[in-house]
Amino acid sequence: MALGFALATLVIGVVVFESTHEALELQLDHRIAIETQALIDEGQDGHEGVAAAIRRREAASSTASLGYRLVDAANAPIAGALDATVPSQPGYVELLPYKADGEERIAQSLTTDLPGGYRLLVAADRAAIDEMDKRFILLFLGAFGAMLLLGIAAAWLVGLVTRRRLARIDQTATAIIAGDLSRRVLLAGSGDEFDGVATTLNRMLDRIVGLMENLRQVSSDVAHDLRTPLTRLQNRLDEALRERNPELQREAIEAAASEASELLEVFSALLRIAEVEGLAARAHFQTVDLSAVVTDVAEVFRPALEGSGLQLVTSIAPDLTVSGDRRLLQQMLMNLLDNAAQHTPAGTTVCITLESTRDVTSLAVTDDGPGVSEKQAPELFNRFARGDRSRSTPGHGLGLAMVAAIVSAHSGKATIAPRPGFGVHISL
Repeated sequence: MALGFALATLVIGVVVFESTHEALELQLDHRIAIETQALIDEGQDGHEGVAAAIRRREAASSTASLGYRLVDAANAPIAGALDATVPSQPGYVELLPYKADGEERIAQSLTTDLPGGYRLLVAADRAAIDEMDKRFILLFLGAFGAMLLLGIAAAWLVGLVTRRRLARIDQTATAIIAGDLSRRVLLAGSGDEFDGVATTLNRMLDRIVGLMENLRQVSSDVAHDLRTPLTRLQNRLDEALRERNPELQREAIEAAASEASELLEVFSALLRIAEVEGLAARAHFQTVDLSAVVTDVAEVFRPALEGSGLQLVTSIAPDLTVSGDRRLLQQMLMNLLDNAAQHTPAGTTVCITLESTRDVTSLAVTDDGPGVSEKQAPELFNRFARGDRSRSTPGHGLGLAMVAAIVSAHSGKATIAPRPGFGVHISL
């Protein structure tokens, strides 16, 4: 980076130097041309008038740094103290050697043909231009050197800071590889790109830890909650093996098949939850009319709820849309209504509320039933989690786990509503 900056500065310096040098030469050419024309205008009577004008200027010393020389066709000097050879061809000469005070010097000149074969040479010493060039070069080299040093220092400082920040990330990554999943990349608090990357990495680590914790929870829940149905299945099969009565043996086998079917349903539900949590469904998201989805599901469930002695009340804002999967959103609401139908007594009022505040769409399914304790509420979104009152009812505690997975797939948040009653609030 510092080298590229230095090269760019060098190119700019060369361009500026050439432009300035050319402008000074053009200015000097213009001055020489004006002086030549002035001499010709003063010497209207021929070369004698031009010679007289030259003598007057040299006597008055009014044209400092300008020199004159008038010669005839044989190149013999007529006037002018300039010690230089007059070019045989008219026009400008950028570098004309001449002598002054016994020293070899360089002038910029203009040769003009006069009537009678006479030639007029007007020259200006280039010392001023050379001095300007020298000063510019020295100034540029000084500035270039300073900028190069500053660039090297800045690059070293940036490299030092970068290495330190990367070293912190490396230390955190090494600790995580060693098994310390609680480590996170430290933020400098400056809000720079490194903090942005660190924040993203920390979110990724939080996600990984959440998935691993979820895996541990699933493993533990499966081992704990499926032990009983597997034991029942084993007992049914043992009973069928021991039974000699064909009719009773058939009943035992049918009971075992029923237990196996129930276990398959549980595993299917677990696989479905894992599929949703894998976020693969996001690839097929599209704009969904959530108001229409909620209305349709509510009307489908209304007869069943009212048939169980429950009352369904809806408050659905129209034309609310979200980006998501219609089938999953329907499954989410169906699980919530099914949960209300199974775990609330007759006479309970179930409310569905859909509204929008700014960029957040809120869905709530609540009831005025007995609810759950505050201690149990945070655990209800876990697999196989069931409230005390629901343990005597059918189910495996996977309905709200599926709801939580669907909400997470839609980048939303699900919470348990505070007592009295029970409800789930969802923000999308």
